[in-house]
Amino acid sequence: MPFTTGFNHVATLTPDLDRLVAFYAAVFEATKQFEMDATPDHPRMIILDVGGGAALNIFEVAAGEIIGERTRQGGRGAIDHYALAVDSLGALETTRDRLVAAGAEVGEIQRLGPEWSLFFRDPDGMELEICCSAEG
Repeated sequence: MPFTTGFNHVATLTPDLDRLVAFYAAVFEATKQFEMDATPDHPRMIILDVGGGAALNIFEVAAGEIIGERTRQGGRGAIDHYALAVDSLGALETTRDRLVAAGAEVGEIQRLGPEWSLFFRDPDGMELEICCSAEG
């Protein structure tokens, strides 16, 4: 049986955060869990609850910064990263230790809204994330 509990969220980029959030709220009844204003080193961000324990993390960036052609399969580049979910902060700490032992570049565990988060780079240099609930 896998150690992880499934996917936690998908992160995507948009040039118009309010428009995209309104779309997901209207069509899927998604609800806002967290909002973060832009800072010099991080774009404006909203986390939407899309049900089943999954979320959509939407980052607002200039249209020219989004690589890819969204309308053509194979040309899309709007998906930024994925996050695997674990069931506790202890499991997240264990995962961090396993990543370090494997030689991965690992960040610090941090609180992002209702969750604990740990970013790391896989062997190809892709930045990915592991998350767990900070509630309970």
